Amino acid sequence: MNQNASPLTTQAPPTDDVPEAISIQGVDRDQIRRYFETLNAGEFERTSRLFAPQGQLIPPFEEPIVGPEAIAAYLQQEARGMKLRPKRGEISATVEGREEVKISGEVETALFTVKVGWLFVLDRDGQILGVTVKLLASLAELASLRR
Repeated sequence: MNQNASPLTTQAPPTDDVPEAISIQGVDRDQIRRYFETLNAGEFERTSRLFAPQGQLIPPFEEPIVGPEAIAAYLQQEARGMKLRPKRGEISATVEGREEVKISGEVETALFTVKVGWLFVLDRDGQILGVTVKLLASLAELASLRR
């Protein structure tokens, strides 16, 4: 896989205050856009503040990380150097004031790029109640990552 090519954005020189802008086809929710922008910029405290007090980050193959402080600590340890490349999404049903938003895209690391899906649950105020991250790679693709 080509680790350097990204069909979504061109790389602008990094700035101290403004994360790289993210655009997601089919989704226009500010909290979701800011999630990707701050995470890509390594601003994990800012990312964690997008979550509700009992908000959850559910990474692949791991238990839920609950609360902004725990989420910031987890991202600091696990997400350094990752670039999330959301491509498209859809807003699904709103139930009891909660909105579900499905996003598909890729996560790029120093070693590989993998297809990923994110399921966001937002409250009526736009705070993130949960983000579930799922690997969308095939078994063959996952096996090749171990080599």
